[in-house]
Amino acid sequence: TILPKTTPNFLYAGSIRPGRQSPKRDVPHEKVYTFPDYAFDGRPKSKSPLFPWVIEVKKPEEIEKMRAAGRAAREVLDLAGREVRPGITTDEIDRIVHEATIARGGYPSPLNYHNFPKSCCTSVNEVICHGIPDDRKLEEGDIINIDITCYLNGYHGDCSEMFVVGGETAADVKARQLLQATYDCWVKAMSFVEPGRDYKDIGAIIEDHVTEKGFTTVKSFCGHGIGSVFHTNPNILHYRNNEPAGKMAPGHTFTIEPMICEGENGYLMWPDDWTATTKDGGRSAQFEHTLLITPDGVEALTGKIESSPVQFWERDSEVHEGIWLGTSAAAKEREAILNTSLLSPE
Repeated sequence: TILPKTTPNFLYAGSIRPGRQSPKRDVPHEKVYTFPDYAFDGRPKSKSPLFPWVIEVKKPEEIEKMRAAGRAAREVLDLAGREVRPGITTDEIDRIVHEATIARGGYPSPLNYHNFPKSCCTSVNEVICHGIPDDRKLEEGDIINIDITCYLNGYHGDCSEMFVVGGETAADVKARQLLQATYDCWVKAMSFVEPGRDYKDIGAIIEDHVTEKGFTTVKSFCGHGIGSVFHTNPNILHYRNNEPAGKMAPGHTFTIEPMICEGENGYLMWPDDWTATTKDGGRSAQFEHTLLITPDGVEALTGKIESSPVQFWERDSEVHEGIWLGTSAAAKEREAILNTSLLSPE
């Protein structure tokens, strides 16, 4: 096992500590045909356009590949979520993610991206994002974000979701409120997306919703354009801003992924240079979809499917009833069918 990178007397904000990591997992060439440009040396080669409002419009054949990558990421995220229970380690979740991604012919995008050592991010309690899977066992009542990206046939699909260790009944009242507020602000923000609107206006929707509920939104990490490149334009800020980030147009693909905190929104970077936690040790929650803008709205390329779990915040949301798949006519039609099957009593 690999000991975590730490510094003596480092002051951690909460109770989570870095654990031991297993060695970096292999990706067999005979099973995965396309590798991202950073897979071997850890350095992404593609640069974003100079101006933040220059955004790639995907061609129809690229959109089909994005759909396939998004579907793979969704299947892997659902698989990982089903394994969340007291006693399992985040390293074991990472193994499941790694193997499930490869079984689909994909490469787990986080692996070796700027030398990240694992195949997914697992962010528990006060960890805001980029938690490294290790040998810490999950405990009843923990909240965990699992962030999955699959690189399939040259394109990335990126999504994340929260899970409560021990299930709905294990969540305390404040955790339930945090998870509901995070989910609801995310759905509100995604529902705003349509051609002609400004990307910068997404942030205020998120900030206004969570502030009213007594929570804060992280300003140091953002959503991003995605496609053949993991992170590119546009940058999606999750707080009120006037940054020129361009106008929404059909064929744009990007993520919205708010990180919401029960206390203050400042972050503390661990000595591993990846794990970001809240400064005050308060918990943080996050959701993420890869989105596609269509002529008549938006749809989630990483949306839930027939076999996906329904979470209490989807069931109880006052912002949107049931699973959210988008606002386009096609997405709404799929959503209605899906919700009929997923929300019907057993």
